[in-house]
Amino acid sequence: MLKNRKAVIGWAFYDFANSAFATTVMAGFFPVFFKQYWSFGADVNLSTARLGLGNSVASMIIALMAPLLGAIADRGSIKKKFLIFFAYMGAIMTASLYLVQKGDWILAVFIYSFAIIGFAGANIFYDSLLPAIAEKDEIDYVSGFGYGMGYLGGGLLFLVNVLMTLMPEKFGISDPASAVKISFLSVALWWGFFTLFIILWVPEPKTAGSVKTGFGFIGLIGGGISQLSETFKKIRSQKNIFLFLLAYWFYIDGVDTIIRMAVDYGMSLGFDSKDLIVSLLIVQFVGFPAAIVFGKLGQAWGVRRSIFLSIGIYLFVVIWGTMMTKRAEFYVLAVIIGLSQGGIQALSRSYFSRLIPSDKAAEYFGFYNMLGKFAVIFGPALMGLTGLMVKKALMPPSPSLYELEHIGQIASRAGIASVMILFIAGGVLLYFVREEQT
Repeated sequence: MLKNRKAVIGWAFYDFANSAFATTVMAGFFPVFFKQYWSFGADVNLSTARLGLGNSVASMIIALMAPLLGAIADRGSIKKKFLIFFAYMGAIMTASLYLVQKGDWILAVFIYSFAIIGFAGANIFYDSLLPAIAEKDEIDYVSGFGYGMGYLGGGLLFLVNVLMTLMPEKFGISDPASAVKISFLSVALWWGFFTLFIILWVPEPKTAGSVKTGFGFIGLIGGGISQLSETFKKIRSQKNIFLFLLAYWFYIDGVDTIIRMAVDYGMSLGFDSKDLIVSLLIVQFVGFPAAIVFGKLGQAWGVRRSIFLSIGIYLFVVIWGTMMTKRAEFYVLAVIIGLSQGGIQALSRSYFSRLIPSDKAAEYFGFYNMLGKFAVIFGPALMGLTGLMVKKALMPPSPSLYELEHIGQIASRAGIASVMILFIAGGVLLYFVREEQT
């Protein structure tokens, strides 16, 4: 029985809220719409590189902001205020995608980047609330429960959005393109509404580092910078935390790259976008119970072992993905990813929360999220640039249409294969992290 049941449910509802963006926008419709509508007429590998660039720029910005924001929030006990600001900024930017016209890929990337900043920025403070609402013996389960709620919420709205695009006339919508645009609006409303539960049901934790200052927010910034420098020195001297963050940097890059680029990859291989969207639905509804089960697995079998299991599953997925030729294989991979995706995210978060001082949670989670976002700078860019380089190396002087298509697929497969480097590096570093707490 959970000791802070109402707070835990309110906290988990934020995952229910913002996962609509992760599913419908980041993983689902944005890559498809970007390639077919906003990058209309562009080469498939070029559009992949553009999408990778957009993800990377947004991730760079939030990575640079994350640790400082966390330090400020810890000193001022204003985690929820920051969460609210970033969450509603993300929702407003998502709604703004409705206004972007066909072929205007630069504006689409610009707005999408700010939506990602809102999404990722709010997650820093959402994650940092975990130690405040869950007891130590509950933390693996609560973290998994949050991700499970996210898969459920993201999946439910995504199902409605998919039906809107497949049968627009049933919803009184003129065409599939208009349905996708309306889906962006629905995500913004869903995100904004279900964020109210964390606002109303989760109290703002008071930390030992909370201070009152006559200089207001400027004083908090100055104190936050000082505290950030102090925390960085501590992390460098705490080998266990440092190694875990480095390992996390690599393997979560692989996870996030697959989340953001899988649909684009499938389209580059010639799969129908409808089949790819269905595969994302499979991930959501398999991921809902799997994330909760992984939370229990972490308690029973050990968190680090369970993370290793997830990394191994992802390596298998990438290897198979480089060779797949049939849509049925994409569905099977979707089931396998759904079994592991929420688990590796939830257990990484709960494992890290055990290693850090609870009164500095936002600050330490700022570093945690910073490394995750710095990793995502490299992942999509690595995938896109590898594809472009392989294509350039293989392209003959006057290629036929068949050669263009064949070389493009080889380049795309090389791009996804490059992601294996990230999982292998993360696994090797995680091996040197001690199981016990620091």
